[in-house]
Order: sequence, then C-alpha cells, then structure tokens
Amino acid sequence: MHKDVTIYDLARELHLSPATVSRGLKKSSVINKHTVQRIIDKAEEMGYRHNNYASSLRNKRTQTIGIIVPRLNSYFMTSVLAGIEDTASKEGYNIIISQSLEKKELEKSNAHTMFIKRVDGLLISLAYDTTDIAHLQPFFNKHIPVVFFDRSFPTDQTTCVVINNHDAAYKVVKHLIEQGCKRIMHLGGNLMRDVYADRLKGYRLALEENGIAYNDSLVHTCKLGEQDGIDAADFILSLPPDERPDAVFCANDTSAVYCMSRLKAHGIQIPAEIAFAGFNNDALSRVVEPKLTTIDYPGYNVGVAAAAGLINSLKGDATTMKTTKIVLHAALLIRDSSKRLKL
Repeated sequence: MHKDVTIYDLARELHLSPATVSRGLKKSSVINKHTVQRIIDKAEEMGYRHNNYASSLRNKRTQTIGIIVPRLNSYFMTSVLAGIEDTASKEGYNIIISQSLEKKELEKSNAHTMFIKRVDGLLISLAYDTTDIAHLQPFFNKHIPVVFFDRSFPTDQTTCVVINNHDAAYKVVKHLIEQGCKRIMHLGGNLMRDVYADRLKGYRLALEENGIAYNDSLVHTCKLGEQDGIDAADFILSLPPDERPDAVFCANDTSAVYCMSRLKAHGIQIPAEIAFAGFNNDALSRVVEPKLTTIDYPGYNVGVAAAAGLINSLKGDATTMKTTKIVLHAALLIRDSSKRLKL
C-alpha cells in the first residue's frame, strides 16, 4: 500500500514551509500567484488528495448535504436535484443522494446513514407511506437543519418548500368545468401526504363553487404510477357510457398519460369524450398526443429554494433557525387534452 502524499511531502519537494503549502492549496491571496501555481502543479504531479475527514474534524463540518427523495424516475425530481446541486456547489457543498423507493423503512435507514455520515443538513421529500418523522429526531436533537421539499410533514422544527397545491388543483378543475365538464374524475395520491390532500381539497372546492356534487366513486387513490393510470382507464371502460366521467384530473402526469393512452387505444376521443389534465409538467406531457394540460411545478426553483434555505441556516446559528414555509408559484398550462371549447 502506498502512503498518501501529505503537505509535508509537498513542502519538502518544493523547499517551502508546510504552512505556505497549506495556504497555497487553498489559493490564499497572501501567497504569490506563481507560488500558488507551483504548489498546485506539484500536488497534481504527486497525487496529493485533500484530507476532507481531517478538515471536518477541525471545522466540525463536512461540507456535505444529504438528500432523500422518494424516487429518481421523474423529470420533476431530477429538476429539483439540478437546482439543489447548482446552489450547493456554488457554496462549496457536496451532496449525497438516496432514494426511499416510497418505503418508510428505507427512508429511516437512509436518514440514519446520513446522520452517521455527519451531513451538515438534510433535504427530504417524504416517502408515500411515512406516517411520522421520529427517524429525523436525531437531527433535531443535534440542531442539524432539516428542510422538506414537495412532500412535507407538520412540525415546528423544520422549513418546507412547496407550491400552493390547493390553488393549483382548483385552477385545473375550474378550467375543466369551464370546458363544459360535469363528471370530473380525480386520480390522487396517498392523503397522508399534504401535496395530495391539498390537491383533493382544491378539486372539491372547485366542484362546490360551481354547483357540482362531490361523487366519492369518481375519486381514486393510488400510487400514481403507470399501471395505476392503466387501471383507472380500465375502470372507466367498465362503466356504462352514460356513467363515465367526461374529464379526468390526475395528481401527476405519468398516471394521466397512461390513462389517456389506454382510453385512446379503446376508441375514446380525447378531449371530445373525456378531457384530461395532469400535474407537474413532466417531459412526457409535451410529447403525448394530444399534449397534456398540466400544472407547471417548477422543480428547479424548488431545489434552489430548498438548498438556499438550508445553507442560509448553516451560515447562521442553526439552534435559532425559525420555522419557514416557502410557497412557490405554479402556473396552469392549458393544452389540447382539455380544450373542448374554442378559447
């Protein structure tokens, strides 16, 4: 095994003091630029690696942010991560990403790993079946800041970054009603998650304000995956034609696209017979035919706001971090899947 190159080895080769080498590696302004470049060149030549572990022991910081997401298989989530990474890297932070795969137990394991790895802060979007956040208590006990994004949990110890899901869903359903739809089906997610509970509330309010009775048989809760969209289409096809919905509002784009495609394959005309709207503005919403009406959920901006909120708390005193709710704007994008009337 070869011994790691140290600043003392560099100092000996360069005939400089270890303190000068250390400052040069940090590109300190007190060191001549020519000398700094000599130090960096020699470090590369000799294969010097900065000892992050030793630095973290001295500074009590690892310059690392932990991120736990439900899944990495959506355009929205990759956009969030892009925003987080851009913001974190500009501030000199590295990131560690893990997936819960929508399972609370895996989320707990991931959180424990992040804690053991001494992340400076944690960004988390909760799994589908998470019922409490006891697994985050070690972070709270150590005053390690935690920021929720997208899927949050009511607490007085964290910050969360969301959109106004209630208002966004209300806009979607109001638009469908304005297109002449009266039997609007809602394909939603687990109501333990605030994002899906708020979207259902927005759906119900739009119906109520327009004199349309809420029909429990038209509200389906699922994991909003590809198969869930297909299953919803099969349910619609099983109904007598006069009992079928004339519109479907899905709480994400994936389920909407697969439901719509299945119905089209069985001869249902979209939007003439059944109008469609989704949520998130994923890439597939723009390539399906007809293009899907949806809510533009600004994933990149969510990531930027979440990372900035966390880093700002790390720059200050984390023990005095105040609870904050950051609500970002989300726009309704009207496309051909819901245009039953000429606008």
